[in-house]
Amino acid sequence: MDYMSIFEISASGMDFQRARMEAVASNLANVNTSRGVGGRTYQPLVVVARASETGFGDLLTGVGEAAVVERNTAPRMVFNPSHPDADAQGYVALPNVNPVDEMVNMMTATRAYEANVRAMNAARTMAMRALDIGGNN
Repeated sequence: MDYMSIFEISASGMDFQRARMEAVASNLANVNTSRGVGGRTYQPLVVVARASETGFGDLLTGVGEAAVVERNTAPRMVFNPSHPDADAQGYVALPNVNPVDEMVNMMTATRAYEANVRAMNAARTMAMRALDIGGNN
């Protein structure tokens, strides 16, 4: 495995974690949205991916296909009869988004992103040291 492969693996991980953070941001932004596009309740987003296994036998080589999908969850029903979107019983359908869970997801995505940056920096340092060793002979 060469250094460029390490950079590509880390970059794919960073792209995946960035997508996770975007999904979390969208979920948090819409936590109290009573009506989405087309009048339906906002469905929380989650990013799913498949590991890429090409090139090195059994070794995983980064994040393969990633997709943003809607979690098909029932809405959270909140009693608020004065809300313009309240139903006949006075309940408003809000997205089933738990802000605490979303914050945990954001923290884990941030830590994973940082780990990929550290791996990329370590590979860069090793490559620079290898060049130094080769240049001193």
